[in-house]
Amino acid sequence: MLDIKQIRENSQSIQERLNSRGGNYDIQPLVELDRQQRDLEAKRNQLQARSNEIAKLIPEKIKAGCNPNELEIKALRDEGSSTKALIGTLEPQEKDLLAKIEELLLSLPNLPEHSTPIGKNEEENVEVRSWGEEYIPQNRNILPHWEIGEKLGILNFERAVKVAQSRFVTLIGAGAALERALIQFMLDRQIEAGYVEVIPPFLVNTESMTATGQLPKFAEESFKCAADDLWLTPTAEVPVTNLYRGETITSDDLPIYHCAYTPCFRREAGSYGRDMRGLIRLHQFNKVELVKIVHPRTSSDELEKLVGNAEAILQALHLPYRVMELCTGDLGFGAAKTYDLEVWLPSALKYREISSCSNFQDFQARRGQIRFKEGGKKGTQLVHTLNGSGLAIGRTMAAILENYQLEDGRVQIPEALQPYLRREVL
Repeated sequence: MLDIKQIRENSQSIQERLNSRGGNYDIQPLVELDRQQRDLEAKRNQLQARSNEIAKLIPEKIKAGCNPNELEIKALRDEGSSTKALIGTLEPQEKDLLAKIEELLLSLPNLPEHSTPIGKNEEENVEVRSWGEEYIPQNRNILPHWEIGEKLGILNFERAVKVAQSRFVTLIGAGAALERALIQFMLDRQIEAGYVEVIPPFLVNTESMTATGQLPKFAEESFKCAADDLWLTPTAEVPVTNLYRGETITSDDLPIYHCAYTPCFRREAGSYGRDMRGLIRLHQFNKVELVKIVHPRTSSDELEKLVGNAEAILQALHLPYRVMELCTGDLGFGAAKTYDLEVWLPSALKYREISSCSNFQDFQARRGQIRFKEGGKKGTQLVHTLNGSGLAIGRTMAAILENYQLEDGRVQIPEALQPYLRREVL
């Protein structure tokens, strides 16, 4: 959530930075509501001060010898009553204005960091670097991952549709083992890199979804258990970040690094017709997530390290990839700066996103009131939060099934995974 004080004092600059994202974000209604609320608050405070003054003045005058029934005392009492009544009418008006202000603030995306490249859409994202071109398969007859998976008997989409609906998959035998091995491998590597593993709840409440920015913006993308006010987690970012919601952390506890495996659930409401086959865009998928809660002065460096942690998984698996810096028009709702890692899928002859690593700065912390206190300093500050996939398991499996295909129809297991699977080929 953006800072209303910052909007008030720098409305033109804020509007320009929001405009760089594209879309239609008009902050003038918010500025006007804020003005009305502050005027009302000033009037209410003024009336409250007069009410307090009257409350002290009446007993003082009576103590000084005034008759409680004199006209002066009666006039003060009448003024006190009317003042309290007026205050009573202003309070709900102010409460209503504050609710409208919060509603508008919750609908606004984060401001792009100044270093984020300006652009309209993904076509204007900037390639930062690429890795592993020597590992790109030279075989031009590579089957799509869903075809080779079904031929090997490790993926079954038809039976998953029978159990649920389209965009679900059943993993069988070595497919299930490969998924499990990837989860364990990624967790092991990230723990070695300094992350503390957590297993959070897989169901989260509305307050948690709001704090990290999934609500109200992405309600249609999410699965809700309406009777319980619980949502199936769309990413471990939500439960892990919210572990600290409403808390004040000491600066000595920063930075906090967590990694977590969770199943993730998304409706993909706006993607019908795209990636209908395979593991790229499912309603249910597994992911290892990396979450950081850090001091504001270190968050830029922490983002670069986070990207490196995700890259390390792809490098260990010898999967070719590139790093893309997202332009303002392609940023996620809560992100100030984002790098996407895109893995090479040879059947499509293109790179596809496998990890998105973002710095949210204080956007989520303000929504969730996650603060820290530095020793020797007065007051508290908002932390900065970051997260990224380390990695999306299904997309990693898809990349392995395609990049490691052998000409005899089998699939080589990446050397780093062989100790987990105790086999060399699928």
